[in-house]
Amino acid sequence: MNDSAANTGRVLWAGLRALLVLTVITGVLYPLAVTGVAQAAFPGKANGSEIKNASGKVVGSELIGQSYEDLRWFQPRPSNGLGTNGVNTRYKLILSGATNRSGDNEDLIKWVTDAKAAVVEDNSVNGHTVKPSDVPADAVTSSGSGLDPHISPEYAEIQVHRVAGRNGLAVPTVEKLVADHTDDRILGFIGEPRVNVLELNIALKELTQG
Repeated sequence: MNDSAANTGRVLWAGLRALLVLTVITGVLYPLAVTGVAQAAFPGKANGSEIKNASGKVVGSELIGQSYEDLRWFQPRPSNGLGTNGVNTRYKLILSGATNRSGDNEDLIKWVTDAKAAVVEDNSVNGHTVKPSDVPADAVTSSGSGLDPHISPEYAEIQVHRVAGRNGLAVPTVEKLVADHTDDRILGFIGEPRVNVLELNIALKELTQG
C-alpha cells in the first residue's frame, strides 16, 4: 500500500515538473523568442502593419478595410459578409466571414442587384455615366473575410469622376493618383493588381489639402 502511494506520488510529481517545464518553454520562452525575432526582422508587420498619415498619426492597418460614409472618398468593397453584405459597407471587426450563399440564392441576388444599382447611381456624374456592365464583382460582393482592404483597379477607376468632382480636382489628376497606388501582382504572377483604399484616401486627403 505504501509502495503504491509512493509510486503515485512520484508519477504526479514527474507530471507536475513536466507541466511546469513545458509551460515555461512553450508559454514564456518560445513566445518571447518569436516576438523578438519578429520585432527585429519585421517590425512593421509585427506591430499590425499600421498606416500613418502625413502627420505621423496611426489611422489604420493595411490589412483591414474601413468604411467611408462621405462619397468624396474612394469606397471599399462591401463588408459584413455574415448576412449583411451588399450596399452595407460598414466594417465591424467582430464579424468576419463570407455569406456562404450559393450563386442562385435569392437574398444574394438581391444584395448584388441593389449594390450594383447603388454603385451606378453614386458614380454617374455629369458627363460620365457608369453602365451596369462596367461594375466589377468586388464592387458588389464582400471578400471571404468581409474585411478586405483592397479593391480592384477597375472599381477604383469607375469612382474617379465622382471623387474628382466632389473634391474639385481634375480627372487626370485623380486617375494618376489611382495609378500611383495600384500594386501589381506579387512577384509578377501571384494574385491580381489591387488598390489599398485607405492608402489611396490618405493620398487623396494630402492632395486636397496641399
